[in-house]
Amino acid sequence: MVEFTRRKLMATSVAAALGASVAGTAAAEDGDTPHAPMVKGELTRFATTAFGAEVTGPFVTQSGTLIFSLQHPSRQNPAPFNTGGIGYVKGFSFGDDDDVQEIGIPNTKEKQSKVRVGNGEYVLLAQEGDNIGDDEDLGIPTTPDGVNISQFDGTRYSDFGYTPDMNQFVPTNEDGTKGVLFTNFEASPGNVTRMPIEQDEDGGWTADRENTTNLANTEAMRELGGTRINCYGDRSPWGTPLSAEEEYAHPRLAGTATTSDIMDAGSGVGYRGASQFWNRPNPTEVGSSEWYDEYNDGVYPQGAFALAGLELHAYYLGADPVGDETPIGDTYPNVYRTGYIVDFRKPEWAEPKPVKYYVFGRAAWEAPDVQSDEKTVYLTSDGDTKGLYKFVADEPIPSYDDPMDVAGTLYAAKVTNEDAAKNKPPANVDLELDWLPLSHATNREVASWIAEYDDVTQVDYLETHAETDWQEDFEAALAEADKAVAKNGNQDFITDEEIQAWANKWTDDPNAVVDDESLRKVPFLETRAAAKAIGATVEFRKSEGIDSVEDAQPGDYIYLGISELNGGMSDQHGDLRMDRVDGGLVYRAEIEADYNISTLEPVIVGSDASDPADVANDSVLNIDNVFVMDDGRVLCCEDADKFGRSYPNDCMYLYTPDELGAIGDGDRNNGHGNDADGDDEGNPGNSE
Repeated sequence: MVEFTRRKLMATSVAAALGASVAGTAAAEDGDTPHAPMVKGELTRFATTAFGAEVTGPFVTQSGTLIFSLQHPSRQNPAPFNTGGIGYVKGFSFGDDDDVQEIGIPNTKEKQSKVRVGNGEYVLLAQEGDNIGDDEDLGIPTTPDGVNISQFDGTRYSDFGYTPDMNQFVPTNEDGTKGVLFTNFEASPGNVTRMPIEQDEDGGWTADRENTTNLANTEAMRELGGTRINCYGDRSPWGTPLSAEEEYAHPRLAGTATTSDIMDAGSGVGYRGASQFWNRPNPTEVGSSEWYDEYNDGVYPQGAFALAGLELHAYYLGADPVGDETPIGDTYPNVYRTGYIVDFRKPEWAEPKPVKYYVFGRAAWEAPDVQSDEKTVYLTSDGDTKGLYKFVADEPIPSYDDPMDVAGTLYAAKVTNEDAAKNKPPANVDLELDWLPLSHATNREVASWIAEYDDVTQVDYLETHAETDWQEDFEAALAEADKAVAKNGNQDFITDEEIQAWANKWTDDPNAVVDDESLRKVPFLETRAAAKAIGATVEFRKSEGIDSVEDAQPGDYIYLGISELNGGMSDQHGDLRMDRVDGGLVYRAEIEADYNISTLEPVIVGSDASDPADVANDSVLNIDNVFVMDDGRVLCCEDADKFGRSYPNDCMYLYTPDELGAIGDGDRNNGHGNDADGDDEGNPGNSE
């Protein structure tokens, strides 16, 4: 991570800043968890990506073409695999009677330095730095005056154009050989590109870069306040791309802390998360050990690394650049304007119409999964100690003439079989869920609550929380403000007292809070804190991709990737206390008659950190994006810590469930799960 003269990032790796193992919980001393790894079905390694890169943005087109991104590859790889890119598999189509070939592990530097696939060839459609329409650069936002945002000083969440993620293709002809590809860029300010692509008679695809658009630079996106950290997404049942803002800086509470902990202690010192320091001048300084040792009782403010890029976001919105000891006082991002699902209506238009679904709640969204009833949406929030959420609209979402009128109820999941799951191997435990209703609102109502905070700037941080005039002594005023915010919270935003008042009222009568105009905003703008306050299970560790087959019906499955099962899922507190598996797992849930899900069943379990190479090499590690194909097979993409593997690359696996004719449970890639007792003794791993 590059340091800059004025605004310095916390000491962290690029991988951490991009969402991989942010809290550093993976550890080689992890014990041997029984039945890890395990697969209920068959895994086939279909691709390995270039060194340093994640496998992101999987999408299979109507004609069977697989598209995926090359995200943040090592700059040391040979071209073209040393820059971020968007590509597809040429010469192979997924579909009936396909013959998927498993690719071997990348056991040479040459194999490790490029993208490899089992069938066909990976071909790049566009790359970081490509010139596109309006003489812009692919993936890079500009100021309102057209100045490339990367030219300004300020902390970076990542290099611009380097981090393509979600790909959602919207066909514009009947056979799906022509259309527009929407791609997320995981940065701050964030971006989504719209790129026309077309397939020729030989199956190859070409991109029309001249008519490719950085949607961040459109007036419609700037009016919404832009986006941050655009991660994965979905294609809605009504045919539009949905981009998820992975707003990692949204936590107001670190770890498992609750607002009631603060109220009981009479101070928030040691409990504060990143969002409380959102409008602090030089905000990423709160992520340095020197700062949190002095001001926050030695506790890292969760999500502080993701405060990087906020000044650049301000310049993107039109703020004037400032000097070392000058707070931004004219234009600054509203803390409550990012962290949502963005729907690009009219995707066939050169400039689609973006709308944010504020009513879905605010979090570090990895992905939404919208059900075919067009009312029910499941949402995963990435990072440590996060929740699992559901939104249910009153009417089908596309039936509203104006998406700002979308109305519905936001829910948070609670795991109800704590005792059954306690200290058990995750492979042996189904998680039973109840859904706690947080509140009901319209999208327009939530937007009006957000607008109340539009004028808050870095100047307010100092003038609200410090007695010293910052113009006379900037450092003294900043120190006073930091102490006041750490103790009493940021008074420029929703307060601790408001959250606790909402929680108390909800506990008395969950329906009563819907009628309280002074408190209704709390669960929509401070979703995680509200869910914690009423006992929802805010313990999931890196809850990642979520997907179901297009037009899924009751009886079909939703798949959910948990990249790491540690932290809040494996400690001795709360609802989840399972045995630790740093390699994570994939759950699935059967869709019920009302599109509810109530049981998470483990179908893939990754390796332990302690597993040797002959186990780890052929097991999944840290599943991130998941994509369910039309035939029910699942593409599983890694954002991996390497543990015991003999190679450093992330992989894409094709998962074939048992019911689709896989070899079967216990016969392939099941690691030490092959033994009745689930241990490693006498079992080297893969049975083939």
